[in-house]
Amino acid sequence: MHTLLIDDQVHSKALPDLITKLLTARQHSLILFQKLAALQQPSAPAAPVPHLLQRFRQTLVDYMALGLFEVFQALEDQPTDSPYRRARDLAQRGYARIARTTQAALAFHDRYDGDLSKVELAELSADLSQLGEQLAERIELEDRIVAAVRKSCDAIAA
Repeated sequence: MHTLLIDDQVHSKALPDLITKLLTARQHSLILFQKLAALQQPSAPAAPVPHLLQRFRQTLVDYMALGLFEVFQALEDQPTDSPYRRARDLAQRGYARIARTTQAALAFHDRYDGDLSKVELAELSADLSQLGEQLAERIELEDRIVAAVRKSCDAIAA
């Protein structure tokens, strides 16, 4: 088994780094999501919603892309005898759900692109609520995958 770890050093180092990047991108997205949602409350002071919305949209797309195209691809590229096989299997089983949440995020991104009418801004609160449900589903699955990667990292280090 030690030979496998030496042969798989690139994946052993890259995957934990990608997980860290994913969690950081997720945190940034959730902070902006929360700020944007707070501005939708009736008691919220007038604020630059379009600017914050633009920042959130970009951060959200970066987070989605990192998860789907980098982390999941790195897991998919793991050999069958990889120490990350449990995380890879979880990712493969959850891929359809992750892809669905990515599509929901991209639809939100596209809907709020460009200059927005008052009607579109009025629908933002409901759309944020729906997006929040999608993000919660994604985060639940990601957390299981992250836990499996970390457990593998602990086993590698032991």
